[in-house]
Amino acid sequence: MAEPYVPREYWTKVANACSQDEGNGLAPVLHPGVPDWYNRIIDVLQHRALLRALDIAKLETGSKVLDIGCGTGRWLRRYDDLGFHATGIDLTAEMLLLARKYRTRSPLVGGESCRLPFKDASFDAVSDITVIQHQKRASQTQSIAEMLRVLKPGGRLILIELIRGEGNHIFPLSPGNWIEAVTSSGANLIDWFGQEFMLIDRGFVNLARLIGRKTDHKIMSPQRLSSVSISRNIFWNVRHFTAQISARIDPIVSQISPGKLATHGVFIFLK
Repeated sequence: MAEPYVPREYWTKVANACSQDEGNGLAPVLHPGVPDWYNRIIDVLQHRALLRALDIAKLETGSKVLDIGCGTGRWLRRYDDLGFHATGIDLTAEMLLLARKYRTRSPLVGGESCRLPFKDASFDAVSDITVIQHQKRASQTQSIAEMLRVLKPGGRLILIELIRGEGNHIFPLSPGNWIEAVTSSGANLIDWFGQEFMLIDRGFVNLARLIGRKTDHKIMSPQRLSSVSISRNIFWNVRHFTAQISARIDPIVSQISPGKLATHGVFIFLK
């Protein structure tokens, strides 16, 4: 049975587990325990989506941006490169330490998204990239209200959040429900689009899970454990191919497929 999900404890463990990682700070904020090449693929897709969202939002150079759940600071560093004045806030001190390790220059603040330690109308834009999806339903509503509170009138809110799946620490909403959650708190939708379709890769993963379920009931003997290790290597070797191909065709897929077929939605709102 999975342990109860307590956000601060969970993300502290993730940060500590990745503290010796000499890569680029992606594992703690994307997929811990997977090959680094996979996280780099997902980061490229998310970065492309964020740039598209920023273009839609039409933020001016020098805008004050608050990044919710800044983690290891990957978006703060990119905001700095784009000429924005960014501030990051994260629930855990351990993540903020990693942000400094990866040379994040922006101001960093410890705090919860549902109780932001900032005055009303402090920022020109607020970004929330795969963060609120990790909060339980009641906290999601409160966090969205707080993000809008610290946003200036006329400011932009950018969300990139899961729109499918479920898990011990993920609580996605449908695109319509994400939009309703924000507009009911006082913002207007500018636009939204699907992000991370990865259709071939998702098909392979679903097939692997189906095969895995058929073997879960077997006794895990030493021989069986060895077989699992070999199977994992095969899984990631095949996925290296399916993920790369999926990522390459994602821009085309996004043009011809409904956004709801993606794993994430990218939402841009105006306060």
